[in-house]
Amino acid sequence: MDLSFWADFTKVFHIVAVISWMAGLLYLPRLYVYHAGTKRSSELSETLKVMEYRLLRYIMNPAMIVSWVAGLLTGYLQGFLSEPWFHAKLLLVVFLTVAHMMLAKYRREFAEDRSERTDKFFRIINEVPTVLMIIIVVLVIFKPF
Repeated sequence: MDLSFWADFTKVFHIVAVISWMAGLLYLPRLYVYHAGTKRSSELSETLKVMEYRLLRYIMNPAMIVSWVAGLLTGYLQGFLSEPWFHAKLLLVVFLTVAHMMLAKYRREFAEDRSERTDKFFRIINEVPTVLMIIIVVLVIFKPF
């Protein structure tokens, strides 16, 4: 098998992982919107805690790791590592990773019944990954620099 096969193969892994990661980055803050409006230690609150934990632990964390590994490998195999648009994309993916870490912090706060943030806060936070995703896709498609 030639190099182009492996480049395409890693690209497939990257795209699937990014879709999974983005789904989590968009859904977890939505769960927080609902969680912020519940009474602490209520049945709904406890259910949301389990959902949030499983989403982060079993879907988002592995998807983020595979996105990074497959993305960097794809960039290497396709010769993008020295491209300025790729550097900009990497910076935005770092911002997505920071957003991921912040969502993990908020999950811990909910798990410990010490979250003081409002549903409005989480509605706003929910837009951050969307904006970053749009910019990243534009960079990848148009390679403007």
